[in-house]
Amino acid sequence: MKKIILLIIVSSFNLTLMGQGKRIEFYHDSIISFEQNISAIDSIKIDSTNNNIIINQRYNTRTFDINEVDSITFSTSNAIYPYPFGQEASNVTAEIIIQLNDSINIDDLTVNIPTLKFNKSWLFMLTQDDCLNSAFHQTWAAINGKPLSNYTNSNNQKQNSYNIGQLLAGDFPPESYYLGKTLGSTDGTGKEVRFKFTTTVYPEDLFMNSSETINPGYTDNYYRFMKYNLTWGNVREMVNYENSIAFHDVNATDVHNITDIYNHYLIVQDSIQLHLQNRGCKVLAEPNGNKDYVRAAYNYSSIQTMTAQNNSDSIFSRELYPYMIDTIDLYQVLIKRYFLDPEDIRARVLTELQKLKEQREAVHIGVHSTGSSMVTLLLWLNDNYGKDGNDSLWFPSLEEYYEYNYYRHNSSITKTQINDSTIKITIHIPSGQYFYYPSITLNVGGIITNQIQHITSNDAITGLSYANYNNELMINIDCRKFLLEHANHYVEQYEENSIQSNRDDALYFTNQLKDSPQKTALLNRINSR
Repeated sequence: MKKIILLIIVSSFNLTLMGQGKRIEFYHDSIISFEQNISAIDSIKIDSTNNNIIINQRYNTRTFDINEVDSITFSTSNAIYPYPFGQEASNVTAEIIIQLNDSINIDDLTVNIPTLKFNKSWLFMLTQDDCLNSAFHQTWAAINGKPLSNYTNSNNQKQNSYNIGQLLAGDFPPESYYLGKTLGSTDGTGKEVRFKFTTTVYPEDLFMNSSETINPGYTDNYYRFMKYNLTWGNVREMVNYENSIAFHDVNATDVHNITDIYNHYLIVQDSIQLHLQNRGCKVLAEPNGNKDYVRAAYNYSSIQTMTAQNNSDSIFSRELYPYMIDTIDLYQVLIKRYFLDPEDIRARVLTELQKLKEQREAVHIGVHSTGSSMVTLLLWLNDNYGKDGNDSLWFPSLEEYYEYNYYRHNSSITKTQINDSTIKITIHIPSGQYFYYPSITLNVGGIITNQIQHITSNDAITGLSYANYNNELMINIDCRKFLLEHANHYVEQYEENSIQSNRDDALYFTNQLKDSPQKTALLNRINSR
């Protein structure tokens, strides 16, 4: 990590911060004892009488013994590649031009956005609480074809958890194994769409900044694989794979004081944006059944979608029925989820699938720590209802579903006849605050694929695929601004370390792109290894 040493000028017991950086860090015995976004600090003062350093922030004050601060630095870069979320496309106008073999009357065409993306018939979502590292080394790893381990040592200590730096270096826990495939569905045209989920984060605790020991091949002990909580590096890689984050517990002095909770939401938001390339958080996973977190969220407009803690809570929360008309506006709706063991989750899935799709409740599951039983469940979903089954399942994060539902009800679509055999479909996709998934499915009635000569799009569309669906044309468009750069990163990672998992990732992200010379060049680089 590149650092610029902080220059300190003592004047009237004030510290003047000089240098270019985004985060200030206090170190003691080479361990971070405090870190914060510079923009969240009002002043730093030295109390020479008591030998303290006093940090005044927007909503609280921190005091440190000056003898326990060895150095103060600015952190200006992060080691793990970050997708540039803060520069994501917003309020996109996408244009699709369809040239047909024969003439067509534009009035014979219908265009709509289906209830579920890719025209799937049921919705499954997973939210993982408490900022636990099993979200990374179990849930995320299983979905994305990374190593898994259930190793427990002779003292009954779990030593099966790793961080992103260890993963990139090939430093894995004992008894690591692979599922031999990734887990997901398809987009209805044959392209893989991996399962996505939500993890909560806890930026106010120092463990998210903890370091890791990387020592491939060292077998005298495995204490470096005793990782209980998520680090920012792990979270950064998880959101690179389109997963989502959520508020959960905060360090409020009084967790039933709405103002106190609200103020800590702002502190947490600052930290999230600092560590995730200005990505903001708009999801709350209610902690401990504490409805004061929900009440505080009602006062914070940036929190746009929420999920409840308690299975039986029917006063505040509501079930989600995607095909029902009352799910149009989900802004700050507290959505019910269910904390069940894997066998009960299976039973719930099977119960919902016995119903007509219009009557199905979304299967929204809450978990804490995950292990082999959750891996088995995810594999079961893939093999029966995902890409290796009947491909009926859409498994997004709550955040992605919230955005898609917003796009479906707020996008505007126009049709233009260019000539007798060419039509243009224009879609304006509006964005809310902290929107990162500008991607939708369109159903175009009156056309099927064998009538099409070719389809082109404007530059706002970076990913495009199409196929027949129910005697109509289904078109999937993705308008994320940096898909090409994102794919290039994972191709470079494969070129540096040509293992199968890296190849799978390189192909996965490259295949998200629409056809172009740049996509062909990336595929050629992958296939040349």
